[in-house]
Amino acid sequence: MGSAPANTQRARPKALQAATMCEAFQATAEEYAEQPALRLKETDFECSWAEFAATVRRRAAAFDALGVGRGETVGFMLVNRPALHLCDAAAMHLGATCYSIYNTSSVEQIEYVVGDAASRVVVTEPQFVEKLLEARERVDALERIVVIGEAPEGTTSLEELEALADDRDDLDFEAAWRAVEPEDVLCLIYTSGTTGPPKGVQLTHANVIADAQALLEAIDISPRGRSVSFLPTAHAADRILQLYGSMIWGATVHCCPDPRQVVAYSAEVKPTIWGGVPRIWEKLKAALEAQGIDDPAALPEQERAAIRANLGLDECEWFGVGAAPTPPEVLHYFAALGIEICELWGMSETTVIATVNRRGAIRVGTVGPPLPGVELKLAPDGELLVRGPMVMKGYRNMPEKTAETLGEDGWLATGDIAEIDDDGYVTIVDRKKELIINAAGKNMSPANIEAKIKAACPLAAHVVAIGDRRPYNVALIALDPDACGTLAAEHGLSDASPAAMAGEEAVRQAVAAGVEMGNASLSRVEQIKKFHLIEGEWAPGGEELTPTQKLKRKPIERRYAAEIEALYGGYAGLADTETTERKDTS
Repeated sequence: MGSAPANTQRARPKALQAATMCEAFQATAEEYAEQPALRLKETDFECSWAEFAATVRRRAAAFDALGVGRGETVGFMLVNRPALHLCDAAAMHLGATCYSIYNTSSVEQIEYVVGDAASRVVVTEPQFVEKLLEARERVDALERIVVIGEAPEGTTSLEELEALADDRDDLDFEAAWRAVEPEDVLCLIYTSGTTGPPKGVQLTHANVIADAQALLEAIDISPRGRSVSFLPTAHAADRILQLYGSMIWGATVHCCPDPRQVVAYSAEVKPTIWGGVPRIWEKLKAALEAQGIDDPAALPEQERAAIRANLGLDECEWFGVGAAPTPPEVLHYFAALGIEICELWGMSETTVIATVNRRGAIRVGTVGPPLPGVELKLAPDGELLVRGPMVMKGYRNMPEKTAETLGEDGWLATGDIAEIDDDGYVTIVDRKKELIINAAGKNMSPANIEAKIKAACPLAAHVVAIGDRRPYNVALIALDPDACGTLAAEHGLSDASPAAMAGEEAVRQAVAAGVEMGNASLSRVEQIKKFHLIEGEWAPGGEELTPTQKLKRKPIERRYAAEIEALYGGYAGLADTETTERKDTS
């Protein structure tokens, strides 16, 4: 692994003893007052924890002037920037419940989330104003749109908001945040909506504090570290681990507005904790392999250390990955490079993390044992059940769904089929509702099949395995733009877009070879017999992917119904899409 920072003392931050996130923030602002809290490279913005706290006090008075108080909701539609942290924390200190809207959301999606949250105030920036103004016409509750930057007519600028604080000398700021209770709802995390309308997961102050305390025991990182915030703040991982986590650990958060720049940011920031979804690690692996680094284990340690330093990961204490299955090949590759990635599992409903592999005790293919205080068991059908102090309070405005998901005894039905070994390590098989049961009654995990194919096929950005109630499995494959560019250069092709490359014979042959290789590590019944190349890209937040790049399986199957049916129309005339010469349909 990369070397740890010079100051590796494991002092417990005072904030861990807090009962609420308001109390935690105040403890951290006092303990690390002169340390940097927030940074934005693009503008050279930096503020210390003391300056952070002063801004929070002032903006809290401004929000109070708008009528924001305990139990109110405040929405945010912003890229990753310090203004989000500053305004969110200010509303939190008044006892408000905050949430973020995915920046890729349509007007209809914004309307649904803001309406469900019943927000009177939403904070945004110029690029999203038009959508919010349109949504406001259909959301009766929404009264005020605060804009960070140039504010068009009908909205309020940040300067105008802060000016409201001048007339709020009567606000007892300390009394306001001390009135917040541990069981008050701290934030709403709206689920991605893969199976229906988004659900507003209600997480309390106590939930977040409990998760932080458990993480301290499990991953043992130093306080006052550095991190890069690049995932959407509407995603539970960024909101809980970056926004709130920094308030507990006293870390410096480097806000990265463009997630495509995260590797460049890391090279400059040298984070002490770094993690992301599997796709980030997959693309980083592909980029290193494109530089000829195919077998890191064969390199001397000096060269591996230089690679880690070039990536900015040489001072990192902990690496994590979650949100979707990670191909074992990716984990082994980085382990050989000296980067030990701890695969983890959790949900918005469990305050992000419930199980995690520990450093030095990783079992590839598992998501590790539970955090301290987390109880696990399997239902008779194999569904993973979770209980503990970090389990959500319930879904907003959905009492029936809450009752269905949270049993009377506090066990959360996760919807994941899992296995637990004798040492407590958990292996996630797949989502309960997404298992493939073929025409012969064989149960299969599409996620496992997809991971094998993706690992063997660098050209594949996304793979969708299909075979439920069918005689054999087929796949839809969306191409990776970067990999297409490399292949186009090798073959002298002028148009490297996925739409054009999907029709190139060289691409089809390369994908077929990758699928064949992936099939070699699958059982005969699991193997992909045919595939269809998607002519175009699948963008996060689009019809096929959630903003966090999870597959929207049902919409995908509906949109590509004709292509899927063609794959089941018989092998004759489709030799160019076959992965082998086999004619069986087992």
